[in-house]
Amino acid sequence: MKRLLHVGCGSCRKDSTTRAFNTPEWQETRLDIDSAVEPDIVGSITDMLAVADESMDAVFSSHNIEHVYAHEVPVALSEFFRVLKPDGFAVICCPDLQAVCALVAQDKLLAPAYISPLGPIRPLDMLYGHTPSVARGLHYMAHHCGFTETVLMELLWEAGFRAVATDVRPAAFDLWALASRSTLTDEELRSLAAAHFPP
Repeated sequence: MKRLLHVGCGSCRKDSTTRAFNTPEWQETRLDIDSAVEPDIVGSITDMLAVADESMDAVFSSHNIEHVYAHEVPVALSEFFRVLKPDGFAVICCPDLQAVCALVAQDKLLAPAYISPLGPIRPLDMLYGHTPSVARGLHYMAHHCGFTETVLMELLWEAGFRAVATDVRPAAFDLWALASRSTLTDEELRSLAAAHFPP
């Protein structure tokens, strides 16, 4: 079986990752900073020493990298790179600051942008972290940095990834990236991205 490291999983499991990961061929290992969600590994994306070098076929990270400080992002991405096998890849999703800031520019900072399982999500929440969660004392839910498509791509290249594909979904206010440790042809990269990016 292929091995998937689901980082910052929260209470989510493999069926909340991507269509291609949600298959019997992928064995999920969950890593989270919060022991209350009962992950397989308690840890931070900036320190995953409990995960061996080159032991994972893929890493899935949804709405995690914005929770670390900007200077820690290269550390987190280097950790993703380290635990991946030479032909492994990472799938990353985070808020798209260009889409979020378009609402801010319209003076809609506190207007609900969409409804999530946690309730209404406002631009303020996408910029700085889910306010009700932080208010409950979950300070690790605060956001300390943010990304545009160009910035995320540049950071992934700098981390050593050899092939990178991105997708921006303004209506969903999110940004997706797939980054491979190995060099891929354009066709291989498009095919892999199509299997993991939202339709």
